[in-house]
Amino acid sequence: MAWPQYDGIRQRSRFSSITSTREQLLPLELTTLLLAGFLAAAVTAFADLGLKIPGHSIIRAIFPMAFGLAVAPRRGAGCVMGGSAMISAMMFRWGGHSIGYGAMTSLFVTGPMLDVAVHWMKSGRRLYFGLALAGLTSNMIAFLIRGGIKYFGADHAHGLLLASWKLKAVFTYPVCGLVAGLFSAWVWFRFRDSNEND
Repeated sequence: MAWPQYDGIRQRSRFSSITSTREQLLPLELTTLLLAGFLAAAVTAFADLGLKIPGHSIIRAIFPMAFGLAVAPRRGAGCVMGGSAMISAMMFRWGGHSIGYGAMTSLFVTGPMLDVAVHWMKSGRRLYFGLALAGLTSNMIAFLIRGGIKYFGADHAHGLLLASWKLKAVFTYPVCGLVAGLFSAWVWFRFRDSNEND
């Protein structure tokens, strides 16, 4: 089936030599996108980074999804990965594996945020900015969801715990989102076009 490609993204991908320039979606690309979403959910469910920083889970969502975008830079690729991550995360939860609400939110919204961010990218600088913005936006949505659950949920009776979390999280969520987006861009994409001289 025809599936337009982000040419600017393809040219800056570190995998540009193997990405297809055709409008035909290769089965390998679709498989890569589905696996990237699954991997994001699996890492979120099973990998404990040992960080006690509110909002750090974004790296487990955006890093594999940015890889998927680098290998298969198709329009809507983020939504495909987000859908795969959502279904996989639900399966893991049904299997008894705990995924926090903030981490679940990051899994659900990071893919679509990547699509929105890279839709208008034309240069390496803007691509890096776009991925950082996608990480920031995803994490701030996760912050609002997590904070709302803490406020209206079981933590409501422990106002001191909520206040303590909020004091840290209001800074760490945006910082983690920006850093995760920039780091993912740096690993999977060139700052310059692959046709440009360094």
